[in-house]
Order: sequence, then C-alpha cells, then structure tokens
Amino acid sequence: MGRGKLRIYLGAAPGVGKTYAMLSEAHRRVERGTDCVVAFVEHHNRPRTEVMLHGLEQVPRKHLDYRGSAFTEMDVDAVLLRAPAVALVDELAHTNVPGSRNAKRWQDVEELLAAGIDVVSTVNIQHLESLGDVVESITGVRQRETVPDEVVRRADQIELVDMSPQALRRRMAHGNIYKSDKVDAALSNYFRPGNLTALRELALLWVADRVDEYLTEYRSEHRVSKIWGSRERIVVGLTGGPEGRTLIRRAARLAEKGAGGEVMAVYIARSDGLTSASPKELAVQRTLVEDLGGTFHHVVGDDIPVALLDFARGVNATQIVLGSSRRKTWQYVFGPGVGATVARESGPDLDVHIVTHDEVAKGRGLPVARGARLGRSRIIWGWVVGVGGPVALALLLNTIDLGLANDMLLFLTVTVAAALLGGLFPALASAAFGSLLLNYFYTPPLHRLTIADPKNIVAIAIFVGVAVSVASVVDLAARRTHQAARLRAESEILSFLAGSVLRGETSLEALLERVRETFGMESVALLERAGDVDPWTCAGSVGPRSPKRPEDADVDMPVGDHMALALSGRVLPASDRRVLAAFAAQAAVVLDRQRLQHEADQAKELAEGNRIRTALLAAVSHDLRTPLAAIKAAVSSLRSDDVAWSEEDQAELLEAIEEGADRLDHLVGNLLDMSRLQTGTVTPLIREIDLDEVVPMALGGVPEDSAELDIPETLPMVAVDPGLLERAVANLVENAVKYSPTDEPVLVSASAMANRVEVRVVDRGPGVPDEAKERIFAPFQRYGDAPRGAGVGLGLAVARGFAEAMGGTLNAEDTPGGGLTMVLTVRAVDSLPDLATATAERQAS
Repeated sequence: MGRGKLRIYLGAAPGVGKTYAMLSEAHRRVERGTDCVVAFVEHHNRPRTEVMLHGLEQVPRKHLDYRGSAFTEMDVDAVLLRAPAVALVDELAHTNVPGSRNAKRWQDVEELLAAGIDVVSTVNIQHLESLGDVVESITGVRQRETVPDEVVRRADQIELVDMSPQALRRRMAHGNIYKSDKVDAALSNYFRPGNLTALRELALLWVADRVDEYLTEYRSEHRVSKIWGSRERIVVGLTGGPEGRTLIRRAARLAEKGAGGEVMAVYIARSDGLTSASPKELAVQRTLVEDLGGTFHHVVGDDIPVALLDFARGVNATQIVLGSSRRKTWQYVFGPGVGATVARESGPDLDVHIVTHDEVAKGRGLPVARGARLGRSRIIWGWVVGVGGPVALALLLNTIDLGLANDMLLFLTVTVAAALLGGLFPALASAAFGSLLLNYFYTPPLHRLTIADPKNIVAIAIFVGVAVSVASVVDLAARRTHQAARLRAESEILSFLAGSVLRGETSLEALLERVRETFGMESVALLERAGDVDPWTCAGSVGPRSPKRPEDADVDMPVGDHMALALSGRVLPASDRRVLAAFAAQAAVVLDRQRLQHEADQAKELAEGNRIRTALLAAVSHDLRTPLAAIKAAVSSLRSDDVAWSEEDQAELLEAIEEGADRLDHLVGNLLDMSRLQTGTVTPLIREIDLDEVVPMALGGVPEDSAELDIPETLPMVAVDPGLLERAVANLVENAVKYSPTDEPVLVSASAMANRVEVRVVDRGPGVPDEAKERIFAPFQRYGDAPRGAGVGLGLAVARGFAEAMGGTLNAEDTPGGGLTMVLTVRAVDSLPDLATATAERQAS
C-alpha cells in the first residue's frame, strides 16, 4: 500500500472558513462514493460548522485525564482500525494532551499517511514554525503551538482559504466565530484590521512561494527553457569590480516597484580566461545584496554571456541588470562585449538593463584571456587563414616573382599566423597545403609535384618543420593558458569555500546549495551509512528528487569509507572532480561540526545543571542549615526547664526564631524562583499598574531608615506582573542595603524615558568593576568576600530573570561619586501591544 496524500486548507486567521471548506470537501467526496470519515474536527460551537458535521461518519474520540480534568483527542488506533480512504483531521498544529500516542497532531497525521490513508487537514499561517517571530512582531502574541514548515510543504495540495479583513470582522461582529461576550475584546485586539491585513499578506506570500516551488519543479521536469514572467526576478551580473554595488542598488529599486520582486546577484567565474576579481569586493557585494533581501550566486561558465543567460532562464528571471562595459574604445575590436551579446541573445521574454557607472571606459585591471584553449572564433579564423591564406598568397605570387626563398618565408608567415590564431591543427593544415603549393608552383620543375634540386627538398622540409614547431608552441601556450585559467577559477571557488569556513557558516544546506549552483546540478545530497552493508541515509539535501543512493546519482564523490556526496543533473568532466572533492570534504567537516556543536551544547547543559546542583547542595548544606540551627537553638532554649527566662529573654529568643524563619523563607523562595526560571515555567500575569502601588511594598524586608523612595506621581502606568516586580525590586533593595554604608540610605527612584520607565536602586557601597558587572547576575555568585551567611547568591539572578520574563531588562551601572546603581527597565503601557490580544488569540486557537 502506498503513502496517503495530504491536503491542507491554509488560512490567515481563525474564522476564515478552513474547517467549513474541509467539511464541504468531505460531503462532495461522500457524494462521489468515497469512504470518508471525521477523525477529529472541532466546531468551536459555531452553528454553521456544526451543521456541516451532520451526515458524516465520526470516529469516536479518545478520552484522557490530565491533572484532574477530562480531555478528548483523536484516537489514532481507532482510525487505523477503521482504515477509511480519507480522514478529516482538524488543527494540524495542535499539541496533544500528555499521555497521548504522539506529542503533536501532525505526528498522528504522519501515521495515517504512512498507513495509506489520505488526510485533509487545516492550519493557520501563524502556526508555521518559521514564522513565529514575524507573527509575534505583528500581533504581539507568541505562538506556542507550531508545526514544522517541512510538514506543510510536503503536502500534496495546499489550498488557501482567503477572506478580506473587513468580511472577517463582520463575521466576528455577527457572532459567527466567538460568543457575544468575547466579540468586542477580539475585534479591538487580535482581530484589528492591521493585524488581519498583515497576516493575510503573510499567507498569500507563503502560498505564492509554494506555488513558485511547484512551477520550478514542473519546468525542470519538462525541461522548459522559455521564461514565464509569473513573477519579477531580477538577475544582476557582477564582474567583481566596484561598479557592482551600483548595479545591486539599481536592481533593488527595480524589484521594489513590483510586488514580490526578487534580486539574484550572480558572479560567473569562467574557465576560459578570468578577469581579475577582488575577493574582498565580492564579499562586500555579497553582504550588500543579502542586506537588501536578495541572494548571491557563484557560477562557473566557459562563456560568460551564455552562462549568464542560462542562469537567468534557469531561475525564470524576467530582467537582467548589467553595467556598461569598462573596456576602452580600441578593445571593442575583439568583440561587442558581454552586455551587447546578452542583449542580442536575450530574446523577447527577458529585459536587459545596461546601467552606467563611474567605471565606464576606464579599462580592466588585467587583459582578458581567451578561449577554452583558444576559443571557437579564433579556431575558425585559424582554419580560414590556414586553408585560405596559402591559396590567396599563391594567387598573389603568380603575378610577382620574388624568388623561392622569399616565397617560402611568405608561406611560413601564413602558417605562423594560422598557428597564432587557431593552434596546432590549422597550422599543420597550412603547412601541408603551403608545401604542396610551393612544390607545384615555385619549385622546379614547375606545375609538377616533383622536385629536381635536392636543396629545394631540404628547404621545404625545413619549412614544414618550422611550421609544425611554431604551431606546437602556440598550442602548448594555449593549453597552459587554459589550465592557468581553470586553476584560477578553482582557486576562486576554493577561496569562497575557505571564506565560508572563516565566517563560521556551518549550514550544511547552504554548502550543498553552493555545490548545486557551482556545478549546475539539479540536486545534491550528502549520504552516509554506518557500515558497508547498512542502507544509505540522507544527512542533508537540496533540489528536487535528490538521489537516495550513490548508484542513483550522475556523479558521486566518496568521502571516507561510509559517506558520499551525490549529484544529479549531468555528468561532470574529470577536471571538475578536484573542486568537487574539496566541497565533499568540507561537507563532511560541516556535518561533523554540526554534530559536535550539538554534543557540546548538550554537554554545556549537563555541566550547567551539575554546577547548579553542586551550588544548591552547598546552599542546602550551609546557608539553609544556619537559620535552621538558630531556630532550633532558640526553641530548645525556650523549652528548657533548667533556666527561668525573663520576658525580655523570651522576647529576644522569639525574635531570633522569627528572623531565622524569615531568612529561611527568603532563601527557599529564591531557590524556588531560580528553579522556575531555569525550567522556563515562570508565566507572568501582566496588567496595568502604577509603580507607587508596588515599589513601596518591596521595601518591607529592609530596616525602615535604610532606603528612601522617589516615585513621581506623573509617571505613566506600566504593564507588569505586580508580584514579580515586587520580588525583583525587593531583591535589588536588599542587595543594595547589604553593601551600602549604614549612614547612607539606598535611594529607589523612577523616571520615564521615551516608551519605557526606569526604576533605579542606588547605593553608596564599594561598587563593582566593569568586568564583573555581568558576572554578578549569574546564579550562586557573591561579589567580593561576602560570607556564607550573606545568602546563596541568587537575589540578582532572580531579579534579572523576573525582569526579562516581564519583557524588561536589568543592568548594573556605576553610581556617580562611588557605589552601584541597578537599573530595572519596564515598558510603559502605551508602548505595549494590547494585552487582550493574547487572550483573544488563545481563544481563537
């Protein structure tokens, strides 16, 4: 049984009609006789959606208990046992209740697909994993339920369910999405027109990119070379000269005029003689084009105009941007130049822009080498001169009598010219043909192919030998030039490869994409296996239909005993395998580096955990036992019958018990807070509040005269968790009082700056040097020679953790005149997204 097919209805926001469209499709399939069941559909009490469930078979759900509450999830086993042709599974990004078969619903769907069951599902654009940061910047809400992009991209069919923001808000206002008590909050927060418009654009662009992938795959499968102008793609031809920056900026402006325009900068290193390109300048231009949202490509091509046009047609480009030629006027005798050739050969479907710049007609840095060996045009001209030259010279010499010696020198000149132009074979043809004409027309007896004088035989033999020698030297020089050019092209590619290592580019996919572009392949894959008889597995691949085994590839490059770089698209010449071997070795290094980095990260986490556990044990063994010992001693003293304690003594002992209990409570509270921060379970309850309602309460743990308050009444309200803010400020004040002189009270002040509010805790203590200002915020750190009884070193770490949990910051600064100032920054209410947004979005999901 084959794998099932996945169809996804994609929407920009809740309520656009994804589930309704899915159920409508189910009814159509049932009417056609298809065995279709509802595996899991959530109608969210929407009447129209609930009505669409009537008439469809529903597989009973699985009931789960979690933390005293009952939940229902899709019963994967029941669906597999029912084995329908099509299963409807709503909300692909849903996180299953702990105790379910899989952690995520998309994993349940993968099981159904593997069993040969077709699945129809739904998902919102904000649930795609790669778009989490973008969606958060738009709506102010971080999505906790996500689905990997690759899961959605692998779908056999993706259908966008679109609705204008105005229509969606009308549906909301009519009560078709949420209950009436939630409508106002949703319309004024998550479902604002700006949010919906941005999410809609995000969905449309994502689907457009997916359609573009389908188009590229189709064009590749059907070998379509004609450009289909479905989208503006602008290719910028770079030479490595300083004019490249001007061309890139010009192309970016052209792309801005069309929606969804792309800029692709390409540098073509040609093996038939490279111009001198500055690696530094190319690196600058690469950074520039990437900063402008484009991509940089490095391609090897024997003929620059042909390679440039092939690249443009391969990416379905619509425009090419080139710079005006830097050649001087006299250099045009060698040809029309790249720009004119590309414009002439581009055809009607590809526009070519020639952009002027400051380097026009200033000449090239180095002369351009010619031809693969000598170049096609020169070889043709060599044959023309080698065959036609002797004939024309013979016709001329028949009218002029210069003597045999001069005649031979003139024929030798023609042979040398043929060698210089066309290389070995045209020169040999010229020497052979010229010797026959010399023998027939100018060597006695005339007009016969015999030679009477033996001296003439020697002269003709010398003529042929000199001609062959000159032709061989010219051909050898041409081959050496070709080899030098080839090596220079390879060195440029290898320099880019080395540069990627120095820049720390460790993405295996990026390296494989560079291999695919450099060698003009359809797909590239890095394959590995554990042993000689084990199956091959893919460590990384790019391009459609990447090879699964080295035997399936057009080119494979072994890397060690159990790894290979496999390429499909065309067979590479042997001369290219040297560079390919370097790429293969680098791919293996990148893969090892990624795995080592992963292991290092895991080791770092384990080491950090061990360090915290060690510090925690130390804290438990001493810092927590100290107040316990004091409490026990005081209690034992009070309970002793051997001593009659006075009321003052009893009050003192009770006070010691209370102080020890408070200290113990403070230490345990900090330990628990640090544990919550380390495990990421701190969930702030943000609400609007005035600072003067919270900060004074944070001073209750310090002596009355040890701190002063300066909180202006004109400060704007802040959006914080009052409890977390109070704990953070309390820890800062207690820490400041601990290190501040007794006659210098700690100042707690606040001020508004732009869209934030700063709370400053100022002390006049010894201060902290700059190199230690970050270290004091690490857990279990005490500054200087603080004694064990001074605490476990968690106060500042907890304060920073709480500040960051609320979206603020905490930093240390020097106090003018001596001391340390802790600056706690929180955002003012006006600078934050409406807090009801999060609630509305969670309800929508």
